Amino acid sequence: MQAWQVHENGEPSEVMRLAEVERPTPGEGQVLLRVRAANVNFPDALLCRGQYQVRPPLPFTPGVEICGETEDGRRVIANPALPYGGFAEYALADARALLPAPEALDDAEVAALHIGYQTGWFGLHRRAHLEAGETLLVHAAAGGVGSAAVQLGKAAGATVIGVVGGADKAAVARELGCDVVVDRRSEDVIAAVKEATGGRGADVIYDPVGGEAYAQSAKLVAFEGRIVVVGFASGGIPSPALNHALVKNYSILGLHWGLYATKNPKLILRCHEELTELAARGAIKPLVSERVPLGEAHLAVQKVADGRSTGRIAVVMEGAA
Repeated sequence: MQAWQVHENGEPSEVMRLAEVERPTPGEGQVLLRVRAANVNFPDALLCRGQYQVRPPLPFTPGVEICGETEDGRRVIANPALPYGGFAEYALADARALLPAPEALDDAEVAALHIGYQTGWFGLHRRAHLEAGETLLVHAAAGGVGSAAVQLGKAAGATVIGVVGGADKAAVARELGCDVVVDRRSEDVIAAVKEATGGRGADVIYDPVGGEAYAQSAKLVAFEGRIVVVGFASGGIPSPALNHALVKNYSILGLHWGLYATKNPKLILRCHEELTELAARGAIKPLVSERVPLGEAHLAVQKVADGRSTGRIAVVMEGAA
């Protein structure tokens, strides 16, 4: 089979190599899946660079989220078991963790549903308890993680403010349903959000960026607001001023979605059921901006690593739906 392999750490376009390799053999509790589509995630770039919290042995195949097919023909969602990731014709996964693919979505959309939307659901509902009528601010609203949060926020009845970087991404954020869009490259984010909220700020702020975005969040969070820390795509890990959180009465909430797989896996199943229902009635639909063949996976990962993508890029196998 064909599979992309990383033999040394570095930039994805430089260290990912397409090779002909043997199909992996499932271990105890694992299943072999034919990959129908693989979603490109920022952690794939971090894996290539050796900067992710998990460091699989070299050589490994990146690709942490797929729509796969079981031997009996079922279409499923899976997080491949590294080092046999999803940028390959076949991958391994934990048999107990397979989830049925929503019928309302095609293969590329299914591959983009799990991590981003589960993260958004847990962040907005489990951690921040977002309520209808509240204001949600989403940083990087046109990106893969941000676009999911925007759709989930709208589905929950929130007013959504999307912060983006560039006119093209602003257009995407509007199409996603953002009520207000702020282009950080041409606008003063703090002034624009305060104007849009009458000076009150946002009840919930969803931040997968870190760095300067977090500094803006601390200035824009409303009384009894909640800042959900999802990641640090900017590379900057902020050091919150806890005295500021105290005097302004807001909460800083961390979200490591992967922990739920071991701490409370039943919640992942419940979340998937809700996401499937939302997809069935058209309330959410992963924004797949590009669909590329397996041979271009290294370029797709690099594009996500460089922050040049909108929505999701899916690596789609020949014959996928």
